[in-house]
Amino acid sequence: MSDLECREFVEQVTAFLEGALSTEAEQDFVDHLALCDGCERYLDQIRQTSQALTDLPADGLPGDARSALLNAFRDRR
Repeated sequence: MSDLECREFVEQVTAFLEGALSTEAEQDFVDHLALCDGCERYLDQIRQTSQALTDLPADGLPGDARSALLNAFRDRR
């Protein structure tokens, strides 16, 4: 068993969600997930964000919604 660090976990989230990790890397990922509440929350947030993005209209966000979203991200810094 490998001791996956949180930084490595974050780097592998997309590959995990796409089913692109090797069997060993996926097991390390799942093992880390079982022990790290912060990474569990991060994975859940990425899943929710991904789902929300699939629900967006094909032609994009209206200008006011796009501006509000960009402002919300800027304010979090």
